[in-house]
Amino acid sequence: MDSSTLRYIAAITAASSIESLWKMHVDKMAEYGFDRLIYGYTNFRVDYNLGDPEDFVVLSNHKRKYLDGFFGQRMFLHGPMIKWALNNEGACSWRHIAERAMNDGLTKEEEDVLSFNISHGVTAGYTVSFKSISQRSKGAIGLTGPIGSSQEQLDEIWQKHGEELILMNNVLHLKLLNMPYQNPNRALTKRQREVLEWVSDGKTIQDIATLLGRTTATVEKHLRLAREALAVETTAQAVLKATFLKQIFTIESV
Repeated sequence: MDSSTLRYIAAITAASSIESLWKMHVDKMAEYGFDRLIYGYTNFRVDYNLGDPEDFVVLSNHKRKYLDGFFGQRMFLHGPMIKWALNNEGACSWRHIAERAMNDGLTKEEEDVLSFNISHGVTAGYTVSFKSISQRSKGAIGLTGPIGSSQEQLDEIWQKHGEELILMNNVLHLKLLNMPYQNPNRALTKRQREVLEWVSDGKTIQDIATLLGRTTATVEKHLRLAREALAVETTAQAVLKATFLKQIFTIESV
């Protein structure tokens, strides 16, 4: 490992915001020849279903038009490399798509994704699928080469620098797992976070009402609104989901 890689790892582990962390990573990957990235993570996977897209953590520097199509039209559900990432861990050249097309053939939906990617210059790259910490979690990052680059060129880069690229992306992933990610569609108010924290401490609704100087009806309203914001049915599920989303027991909430 060279000194520049060590300095980079030290910098991203010390990053205090997702924005600064992501910018550093985008710039670093560009130095290696990967100028467009998509990072995705969920704690709410069910078998091979990634769950509700509203619960995804997604970071990318792809153009908005590409992201609107890829996610807005739910094309990601049929992406060949996403399917690979769901079933594997480690790094994989996008040569895998051509090999699959030759050996097993692609589905109509996968061919549509391939055509869409080609129209946006997303044709060569690598995917890194991270080791899952539970059966419900999955994370991966797609590293795309510049428009016009060939897979052969990127394979040569990976042959020389693959180990350090995997290391840097794994460190990025581990750092992101410990940072709050605020999805506006899942955001809780300060009071909703507070009542969920008290519930997780074992307090009853009457206890919480007394602690906050509010009525039990008000506490129940905050809990109901928290469940609605998190799209869950029970308060126990709300506590679990808010914990996974880093919305409770954080410095910000305190």
